[in-house]
Amino acid sequence: MKHSDVIFKNAIILTMDDDYNIYNPGAVAVKGDSILAVGKEKKILEEYEASEVLDCQMKILLPGLINAHTHVPMTLLRGLADDLRLDVWLMGYMMPVEREFVSPEFVRLGTKLACAESIRSGVTTFVDMYYYESDIAEATAEAGLRAICSQSILKFPTPDATYYEESLAVAEDFIQTWKGHPLIVPSVAPHAIYTCTDEIWQACTALALKYDIPIHTHISETAGEVENVRKEFGMPVVPYLKKQGIFDAKVIAAHCVHIDEGEMRTFQHAGTGVAHNPSSNLKLASGFANITRMLELKVNVGIGTDGPASNNDLDMIEEIRLASMVAKAASGNPTALPARQTLAMATSMGAKAVHLDHLTGSIVPGKRADIILLGINKIHNSPNFQRDPNGIYSQVIYAAKSTDISHMMVNGQWLMRDSELLTLNEEELIEQAQTYAQKIDKFLIAREQSVLSKLIAIGGAMEEESFEVQAKVHITDPDAIITALDKEEIKITYTRHYHEYDTYFFFDDEDQGRLRYREDEFINESHETEFVRGRLTLVGVSREEQFDQDVMLSRSRYYAPATHSLRFYREYFDPSRELDIEKDRLRFKIQYKGVDFYINIDTLVNPDLGHFLEVKSRTWSREDAERKSRMIAELIEYLGASSEKAETEDYTEIVENFTGNK
Repeated sequence: MKHSDVIFKNAIILTMDDDYNIYNPGAVAVKGDSILAVGKEKKILEEYEASEVLDCQMKILLPGLINAHTHVPMTLLRGLADDLRLDVWLMGYMMPVEREFVSPEFVRLGTKLACAESIRSGVTTFVDMYYYESDIAEATAEAGLRAICSQSILKFPTPDATYYEESLAVAEDFIQTWKGHPLIVPSVAPHAIYTCTDEIWQACTALALKYDIPIHTHISETAGEVENVRKEFGMPVVPYLKKQGIFDAKVIAAHCVHIDEGEMRTFQHAGTGVAHNPSSNLKLASGFANITRMLELKVNVGIGTDGPASNNDLDMIEEIRLASMVAKAASGNPTALPARQTLAMATSMGAKAVHLDHLTGSIVPGKRADIILLGINKIHNSPNFQRDPNGIYSQVIYAAKSTDISHMMVNGQWLMRDSELLTLNEEELIEQAQTYAQKIDKFLIAREQSVLSKLIAIGGAMEEESFEVQAKVHITDPDAIITALDKEEIKITYTRHYHEYDTYFFFDDEDQGRLRYREDEFINESHETEFVRGRLTLVGVSREEQFDQDVMLSRSRYYAPATHSLRFYREYFDPSRELDIEKDRLRFKIQYKGVDFYINIDTLVNPDLGHFLEVKSRTWSREDAERKSRMIAELIEYLGASSEKAETEDYTEIVENFTGNK
């Protein structure tokens, strides 16, 4: 007889292989980290012996479930902020708390908490996207689970990087360290179209192709995201990303709620996998992904919980049931997404969607021994009918609970037996998580009335580029500068004429930043006011750094449309003092040596301080900011002004120095 390490016998085996073979009663032989044999119990027991034979007591033996998209450390943010719009939830609560608290210690604890919950809900593999992904990988491997760990890349400062080039360097180091690990597949995660630049997409694609790893990203989660991309780029999200080349790599696309049939076909041709997140999409009112049509077009679709801060759990048994129900309700068709197909999305097809089907997703000889046992003899899942062979799938999808899962093996190693976790201490994890909750509560209570929180609550708040480089020069003859703009090295992209009325709000706590309420009068060629736009801009630290070229670097700018009166904002934000500035502005967007800059020729009317040349540019890149700082000094000279007389102060500081009021 052939020897194996473990034999599972007396089981109802759902292989989830290409032919959906079922063995009842069946047996599985495991040797080392892999499945050695599967089949009818009598045949397996005749051909194989084992050091351990487990009587499964007619429980269902099936492949471990695959959570195709999540953010596991966010277990520590579960229930933090609910029943909010996505932008308020993300920018008002999640990102501020993450910037304050997320650390290697935070993600390790959050990951262990998530691993315990995942094991109890039958998840043997999850696909993560977060920060400090190397620490997440370590905690996951210690718990014994399989995971694709995706290092996040954003244009914003993140908990583990101050600018995106640093994130890319961290990602590459992480990939090099973990590639080839038996449980962990490293990945790169450009977060979403609204948090990444062309350069980020292209750099992430290059990394993915260089190391043959997946790209994990959010695509078309909300209607607003799609609408904004159409306005900005003149095309839907998927064509824009295709233009960046990302579908040359192995892509895992989370959500995909608002994609059309052409975009689905792009996925099918590229082999892109979709991670469907029904709970999160419902809770955040993102909409209903057309999963039924994706499956008809042969797109591989998996099921994910999303993060436990937007679900709010990692229960895959609940998630697969909801996936089937949502498909039926959204299509109006009760036959949509039948039970067997839904279970495939959580196992064999899910493995294809996340590009791991060579390792896991089905009970097939040669694949890794990622196995769970699920009982069907509880009151909520009785009786059991035998007439329809597909009835067993219905029992899993429509009646099973995560508490029915009693055993789990990953990579041939036991993680849970008889409902007892073997690699994690739940009581200790719960106690440590509560300690973090108390700290986060204290932070949010103090921050609840912050200017940024209030700005976000109004709606429409966005974060501008992380770095603004600018310099001003007092000039006597604006016409000379206008004439100089016709020089050979300069290409004018557009010209605008504004009359601007600015009211700045200052606060006793300088860390709150300065809030500017601006009314822009757009002046046409006949010198008439064409229309007026109101805007709020929150500026954080007024000066972060001054480069050698007397060019200022500032950061932390948020803006929102101003749809209410100045009186409303005065009462709403309650500033400690105000400053009014009125100016006439000629704005030119130009290219100088192929680089974009804004040239403002400003005449300060109130107070009357004369004319200024202001040269500025914004970027998400720290390296680009330094390069542009050098070019600004050069550009000032090229326009006929003196860079030696450049001022790095903002207009608020210039006016206050002039008036002596602070």
